[in-house]
Amino acid sequence: MNDAATTQLDRTAPARPGPRAGYGRWRERARRNRAADLCWRAGVGIVGTVVLVAGIIMIPYPGPGWVVAFAGLAVLSTEFERAHRLLGALRRRYDRWNAWQRRQHGAVRLLLLAATGAVVLGTLWLLGALALGAGWLGLDLPWLASPIEPFA
Repeated sequence: MNDAATTQLDRTAPARPGPRAGYGRWRERARRNRAADLCWRAGVGIVGTVVLVAGIIMIPYPGPGWVVAFAGLAVLSTEFERAHRLLGALRRRYDRWNAWQRRQHGAVRLLLLAATGAVVLGTLWLLGALALGAGWLGLDLPWLASPIEPFA
């Protein structure tokens, strides 16, 4: 290398730690304070559980159900070792399921799609969404009414 390039390398500033380093230091200080640690873990547990449950509810519907469920587990895994292990195991199982689906004949894949559609329609019927949609269209179809009392 020439002298100009060497001089340029010598002048480069040391790399600044990223935002995660600051978080790590803050989290270590919070762990030393029992009350702060308990509050933080409770907050992470509540937020992670809410996101996880929302994701599980969204799984049969078109959209980001699996992503949201895994995000909830990822939030929980930041503080809870059991959630961390479960997240790893579920990722591996999810990857195996997707690989299995890709290897199947088109008829099997269509059957899986139909089963998912049946779950979605069944849920919409139970929650009264089908009757609500029919009402918006001015249709009187009593068989679309939910059998569950609060949604009927």
